[in-house]
Formats: sequence, C-alpha cells, structure tokens
Amino acid sequence: MLQNIIDELHIYEKKVLKGLESLDYESTPEKIAETQDMNIKSVMSAAGSLESKGLIEVQKDVDEIISLSDTGKEYAEEGLPERKILRVLNEEGSIPMKDIGSKADLDSSEVKVAIGWLRKKKWALIDKGTVKITEEGKEAVSKEYTDEMLLDKLLDANKMLLFNPTQLIKEGFDLLRKRKGIIHVKKEPKYNLKVTEKGKELLDMGIEIREEATQLTHEQLKTGSWKNLKFRGYDVHAEYPDFFPGKMHPLQRTIEDIRQIFLKMGFTESKGSILESAFWNFDCLFQPQDHAAREMQDTFYIKEPRTVNLPSNELVENVRRAHENGGATGSEGWGYSWDVDVAKQSVLRTHTTCLSTRYLAEHEPPIKMFSVGRVFRRETITYKHLPEFHQVEGIVAAEDLTFKNLLGYLKEFYRKLGFKARFRPAYFPYTYLSVESEIYLPDKKTWIELGGSGMFRPEVLEPLGVETPVAAFGIGIERLAMLRLGIKDIRMLYKSDIGWLRDLPVILD
Repeated sequence: MLQNIIDELHIYEKKVLKGLESLDYESTPEKIAETQDMNIKSVMSAAGSLESKGLIEVQKDVDEIISLSDTGKEYAEEGLPERKILRVLNEEGSIPMKDIGSKADLDSSEVKVAIGWLRKKKWALIDKGTVKITEEGKEAVSKEYTDEMLLDKLLDANKMLLFNPTQLIKEGFDLLRKRKGIIHVKKEPKYNLKVTEKGKELLDMGIEIREEATQLTHEQLKTGSWKNLKFRGYDVHAEYPDFFPGKMHPLQRTIEDIRQIFLKMGFTESKGSILESAFWNFDCLFQPQDHAAREMQDTFYIKEPRTVNLPSNELVENVRRAHENGGATGSEGWGYSWDVDVAKQSVLRTHTTCLSTRYLAEHEPPIKMFSVGRVFRRETITYKHLPEFHQVEGIVAAEDLTFKNLLGYLKEFYRKLGFKARFRPAYFPYTYLSVESEIYLPDKKTWIELGGSGMFRPEVLEPLGVETPVAAFGIGIERLAMLRLGIKDIRMLYKSDIGWLRDLPVILD
C-alpha cells in the first residue's frame, strides 16, 4: 500500500519529504525551498497534496505587520496635528478657532481632526469659539502620548511585528488604528511543515528522486528513448475539485422538453403577442362580457394603447350574434347586448387560448397546433401563485376527432414527461365536454390537478367558420416544473439562488 503511494508521488512531493527528513522531520517552506532548490510556490503546492494524503501536517499562523504610511512618517517626524496645536497653546494659552490653522500651520481638514483628538486626550477645551489649554494639556507638553511613542518606534524600525505587544504598544496601536491613513496593517501567513507517522514510515522505505515523465512526445516515440523513461503513477481515486458547467435554467429546460414532446407528436408551434384584445382573449371564447374573470381584479388592462383594432366585420358580427342569441348554433347565447367597445379593450393575455382561436380563424383543418408563452393575471404572489407565468396550449381539429382522442393525446404527453395521468369532469365557459387533468405522485401517493381541457363549444367554432370538432387543452408550466424539480415554492423558479442552480443535474439532449 505504501509502495503504491510512493509510486504515485510527484517529484516535488518527494523533494519536500526528503527535505523534511534532512531537517529532523519539521521545518518551514522557506528552508525546504532552499535545501531542495525549489521555488516557494512548488513547495506549498506539494505540501497541500502531501497533507491531503496524510503524510505531513501543515500548521499555519498569521503575523500582523504594522508600518507607517507616508502621512505617518510625516507625523512621526513633525508631530501629530494635535501636538502642533498644543505647542502653540502652551505659548499663548488660548487661540480663536478661526486662527488655529494659520498659527499651527495646518489645513482645514487637519484642524478638524486635531480639535477632535485634543478633546479626546483632554489637552484642550472649546469655550465660546476659543480653544484653551487644560491642565492635562500643560502636563502633556513635556511628555509623549502612547500613539506618538509607537510612531517613533515605527520610524526607527520601519515595520514592526504585532505579536504579544506590550501594553504601551497596544494602546498606541489602538489609537493609531482609529485614524485613517497613518499606519498600514498587513497580515502575513507563516507555515510550518511536520511529517506524520505515516510519512515517516514512507521515508523509512526509501524514496528515490528522479525525473519522471507525464506524457509521451513524438521525438521519444521516434527515437525509442521512451523505453528508458520513468512514468509517474496516477491515483485514479484522488479527489477532484467541484466544477459547475453552464446549463439551461430548469424552467427553460422544462419549456424546451414540452416543446420537443409536442413537435415529435406532430404538432405545429404557433406564437403571438402578449398584448391582446379582449375580443380574442375573451369574446371569441364565448366568455360573456360581464364574466368575473374580465374584472380588473383578474385581468391587466392596458392604458396605452387603450384599444386594439378588431378583425373583419364578418367575424366580429358572428361573435356578436353568438353572444346575444347563439347565432346559427341553436344555442340561446348569453341573452345580452354585446358591446364592441368592450371587445376592443387592450389587455395582457390571461391565457394562450387566444392563440388557438386566432389559429383556427386563419387555418383550415386538419390542425394540430400548440403554443408556449407567458400569460398574466392579477394574482397575489404566494408560494403557489405568480402574476406572470407560462402556459402551454394546444388544439387538434379533424373530421373524425372525438373526446377520447383528446384524452389519448394528453395521456401520451404526460407519459413522455414521466407522469401517470387521469381525468375528472370540470367546467370551462368555452368547452364541452370539459375535464381537469390529474397526475399521480408516487412518493406522496396522491393525485394533483394540473390543467384543463375539453372540446370547443359550437358557440366558439361557428363564428370562426370551423365545422369540424376541435379538442383544446391548457397546462401551467411552472407547476409541472415544480413537480419535476421537487420544489414547493413557485418563487424558487425565479430566484437567483446560485447554490440551488449549481446543484441541479446537467441534462444532456
């Protein structure tokens, strides 16, 4: 086992171990670098690797080195600003505040700082705009304060190691550190390397230091010199650093997976604007103009543009008749007077079904169409609701299409996503028959509702001139993403949580 470790050691690791052996198994990186003719970076790199293998211990201490800045040197030579003022005060007893700068040869910024320190050190007091020397100030004229003593020492020594300082140095250091730009404090790490028992056992077995090859060159192969090379061993079980490759955001990944499923099922993708007229968003879907979903509490109405142009007069007239009396469908409609101005209102689309009605108005069956896009509703932000989210919508139109075909499409879609699906009866203003899709969660042993679907009502199709059956479905993508990712708060999908995003697996296409 130990021989395997020896074989896998890099030449720098062997040199560090041999250097420590010659220095009684314990020394500094600097001494090892000197004895083994290595640079300090190579020594430290090898030391880290040896420590991970349990062959040496790396002990670290940090020294604080203090030195004077250029300003500090000036103060050490000429005196601190408050000391300059004290000298003048000692001669004159008091000085008007406005004259301090000129008398002590200080600029306005230094005067402000100096007055503060004069008061802290109790060398002077201010009385009615005049600075007067105190008894403590008179005593301080002939002796140095602790910060001044430290300035003198630093001026003589250039720099000083702050390790177990005397009380005098500590007090002076604490005072100078409160003032900006006088001293520099630099932290310098110190390392000590010590061979472990395991490392000593390894050294006792004998370590041979010779150059090792890590790769073959064309020249070595050509000349045959590779036969005399010693190749370095590699530890295939060694730890490797974490790396975080770029990857698609999990919500976008879910959207792309959904898109690919429908494309492979033969659907055509349609896209449209998030700004829509109430006509396409509500009226074409046989949703009455006094329906609760149209209220400001549920829908975002746009101020500019406030209204949107409507399509052909014929289509608008067909929709009006469907609402008022059912038109040619045999339905009674909603029995109210339909208002074209309400239909012109500009809204942020509340669902992508408006794309489905537009597509039906512009294309002849047979049709298999889906769309993926953002929709907007006036929702309070909670762990399960957002005012902006994504929805996938789709329609299938064909002569022999039945309700059973719709359920088959949905089951296949959920199966491709990895879910088992079932359906229960539901109500929507624009479909009949209508169902809610539910998928099964094995870990929770429960079913969860995920989307609505159904067959478009005649009141939707007849104004559009569509005579074939049309199956429609709509699914919230964020809820699907939450289930796939195992998260309970929808807001997580929009947070910049780099830790969570990094931990998500990379999915390869």
